[in-house]
Amino acid sequence: MGKCNIDHSHADVVNKLESQEQFLPDHLVEGAYAFLQKEHDQETLNDLFHLLKKYDLSSENEQEDRNVQLTKMIG
Repeated sequence: MGKCNIDHSHADVVNKLESQEQFLPDHLVEGAYAFLQKEHDQETLNDLFHLLKKYDLSSENEQEDRNVQLTKMIG
C-alpha cells in the first residue's frame, strides 16, 4: 500500500470500518471500534483507513497480511 496524501478524519475511518466490518474477523472489528474510542494522530488514522480500504476486494493472502497489521496496530 502506497502512502496517500489525503488526511482521513476519525469519522472517515469509522465509516470505512462500518462498510468493511462484515468482511473482517469479529475480533478485529471489536478491537478496531475499541481502538477508535481513543484519540490518535493523523498518521495512525490514515494507516488504519488504508488497511480497511477495499479490504473486501483484497485476495485472501492480502487480507491475512492486513489482519496481522491491524492486530499490531490495535493491540
